[in-house]
Amino acid sequence: MLYRLIGSIPRVLSATIPSVNQIMKPIVVFVLGGPGAGKGTQCERIIQNYGYTHLSAGDLLRDERKKTDSQYGELIESYIKDGKIVPVEITISLLQRAMEQTMAADAKKHKFLIDGFPRNEDNLQGWEKSMNGKANVSFVLFFDCDNETCIGRCLERGKSSGRSDDNRESLEKRIQTYLQSTRPIIELYEKSGKVRKVDASKSVDEVFRKVQEIFDKEG
Repeated sequence: MLYRLIGSIPRVLSATIPSVNQIMKPIVVFVLGGPGAGKGTQCERIIQNYGYTHLSAGDLLRDERKKTDSQYGELIESYIKDGKIVPVEITISLLQRAMEQTMAADAKKHKFLIDGFPRNEDNLQGWEKSMNGKANVSFVLFFDCDNETCIGRCLERGKSSGRSDDNRESLEKRIQTYLQSTRPIIELYEKSGKVRKVDASKSVDEVFRKVQEIFDKEG
């Protein structure tokens, strides 16, 4: 049953949207780091200064699960609550739809920060299979931060965020998932020279000064 649901996702989500190849090939920066590393905060500053569009894989999934007409909402909810990674077909379809909608509305908006993706080898393989030749990955922006700092930030955020996964039990699961599944992907990109690492334990302003150095150089 799950296989049948996942297999139908790309057709459901992109049936009425022009293909990426029919517009302009998007330029992508993957933004990775543990939960609470400050990815979203820094992405907000990047889009204000460098003309990127911010796409959070987590936000897209959370928005989808809230839709009353989404047949995948309950499935997404169960994965997120358990701190597990949502099947790659769902995430890539949501990302592709968001990029295509953005570029269809404004052809100049072809640079994207994709936050929280790829999170494991399955994500990476799925991206390469689905998006090969359809998008150019410029580099990986890696926000490096110790686990306790990340957890503390998320718990503080949870006081007002209303997110069901901003609690210690879910956070500890998410941290373990990140260490076991995402860090190897970052290390893989490091071998190809595509990782730009930032110490995310510092203040927001200090972190962004380093981010500026990177984007001023990379464009």
